[in-house]
Amino acid sequence: MYGIVNQAIQGLVTENFGNEKWQLIKQRSGITHDYFISNESYDDDITYELVGAASEVLQLPAEEFLRAFGEYWILKTGYEKYGDLMKAGGANLYDFICNLPNFHGRIMLIYPNLNPPEFVVDKLSDHELRLHYYSSRSGLTQFMAGLIHGLAKMFDEPAEVKWENGEYDKVWHDIFYVKIG
Repeated sequence: MYGIVNQAIQGLVTENFGNEKWQLIKQRSGITHDYFISNESYDDDITYELVGAASEVLQLPAEEFLRAFGEYWILKTGYEKYGDLMKAGGANLYDFICNLPNFHGRIMLIYPNLNPPEFVVDKLSDHELRLHYYSSRSGLTQFMAGLIHGLAKMFDEPAEVKWENGEYDKVWHDIFYVKIG
């Protein structure tokens, strides 16, 4: 994953729990990097180690930390660093989710070695969607749920998000039901 992901984990921890907790997380994870460069690629294991250590140090289930990280990613990292790109994704939550299948194509212009997830959207009604999330990375179901909740907050729209199903063979495939309004 790119350094920006690990920077965001650091930001979430330091803003909500303090720098002392971040230092404990780094120590517990065994990660020796003093800082992460946004557009440099790092081994995925570093990110997974940071999440595991954060869960232990903060005494939060990893799923809860990942959900909070998903929201943080949208509201802080995404919106503050890539606001114009986020705004171009759609005028409301429904449109943004419908445009997700094309979103990472634009991101790859900034991060050419990106290994992004893929999305398929089933439109069920004007306020309901089924979002299929495919990733080569395992264990990010709750991060994805947090992303959807973060998008709902970004657009200031209430949303019900339910995980419906998951298949974990060669590709991680989660299905989320999203009702807006």
